[in-house]
Amino acid sequence: MSAQSLASIENWPVPTAAAGVVRADGTVLGSHGPVGRRFPLASVTKPLAAYAALVAYEEGAIEFDEPAGPAGSTVRHLLSHTSGLAFDEHRVMSAPGERRLYSNAGFEVLGEHIAKATDIPFAEYLRQAVLEPLGMTDTGLDGSPAKDGVSTVTDLLRFAAEVQAPRLLDPRTVAEAMTVQYPGTKGVLPGYGHQNPNDWGLGFEIRDGKSPHWTGASSSPRTFGHFGQSGTFLWIDPDAGIACAALTDRPFGPWSVEAWPPFTDAVLAELTR
Repeated sequence: MSAQSLASIENWPVPTAAAGVVRADGTVLGSHGPVGRRFPLASVTKPLAAYAALVAYEEGAIEFDEPAGPAGSTVRHLLSHTSGLAFDEHRVMSAPGERRLYSNAGFEVLGEHIAKATDIPFAEYLRQAVLEPLGMTDTGLDGSPAKDGVSTVTDLLRFAAEVQAPRLLDPRTVAEAMTVQYPGTKGVLPGYGHQNPNDWGLGFEIRDGKSPHWTGASSSPRTFGHFGQSGTFLWIDPDAGIACAALTDRPFGPWSVEAWPPFTDAVLAELTR
């Protein structure tokens, strides 16, 4: 692909933006902007934290269906936003598995659970389990595993290549993470309103038939990923065989809702020309 679609980030109403596209084999098909600059990830931290949880599962430190969080909740509930915990408070709002309640608190409880199980602080576990092996030297976590990561487009493309063709994990484990958990569960997708169903995997949001959505009209239903309130996103489209990361320094808002879907459609269209 040429850099034409990626260069359209120049038209975004943001001070700074960087973006890139990568294939499963790690080939970067194009990039634009300061791809080595570190940006706050906000909730794009969650897929990284989730991947560390998958490593902890494969190491035998945790099980997906062991108790974690509120009464009746499991690691699987925490990863798929069905634990019943509130958005930003450690307060129970519903029974586990009943509703898709997007929860930063749930990921914080998950981080504490993994730290206790491994006897390693979660930020350090993430570094050892995911960041270091993938060469993500400009990525780190200082605070909440829900939202306090920083990274670069270059590092996120390394991560996205890994998720597409896992080396750190058994591909079956990653396939589970991109499979809908508790199908048919309703909920609110932050910034995009009520979705029925509101499908999620283990730490990754799954596009399916959601509308409106932050990916493109031409994105496959199997597309999965995450966006962040710091004006960031990472999506992986298995049908297209590519992933795209974009980082900015302007908070998510109407500008993102307007700019991101046509950008994604342009990237996908350029790939198939």
